[in-house]
Amino acid sequence: MNRKNKNFDRICKAIALKNGISVEEVKKEMQSAINYAFENATQEQKLFQSNIMKKGEIATPEEVLNFVCKNIK
Repeated sequence: MNRKNKNFDRICKAIALKNGISVEEVKKEMQSAINYAFENATQEQKLFQSNIMKKGEIATPEEVLNFVCKNIK
């Protein structure tokens, strides 16, 4: 497991503990929110989403978090 995945898993674990749910549920809810955002995006949002490096048409939670971390100023 690479460093990015370990950090992502650590973040998910902290969220899960804080909310009293499983890590799997955290990841499932993140993906559900991302799916909704990609499937219901305005043109402006689609332009923004196109900047996220992703393997498929819809980004994964890991890909979104990686994009956010790289672009925080």
